[in-house]
Amino acid sequence: MSKRRVPIAAADVPPPCCSLELPEEDEKLFVEMARAIGNPIRFQIVKFLATHPGCITGDIVEQLPISQATTSQHLKVLKDAGWIAGIVSGPATCYCLNNERVSRFKEIVAAL
Repeated sequence: MSKRRVPIAAADVPPPCCSLELPEEDEKLFVEMARAIGNPIRFQIVKFLATHPGCITGDIVEQLPISQATTSQHLKVLKDAGWIAGIVSGPATCYCLNNERVSRFKEIVAAL
């Protein structure tokens, strides 16, 4: 049994409740950051860094069911998207959330 679509008259469509218009720069930032955080492993990394700032790659690897090389690839994606910052300390890199970019992401979401 197929459902028949009933055409909607223009008069039946309510006016929009809001606008989803964003400045082009904000939209680009939002999409880039959303793509990066949309991966479950990367989301886990961001959650971990929210409560463990200043972690080195090895600390993060211990929390994940993936190899160090794969973890490093995910860290690069998050860093490129602006979610995290990495500070080289000798042979290790210490990671933390990029609070400025995370705050900007929150502002964009709130504007939607």
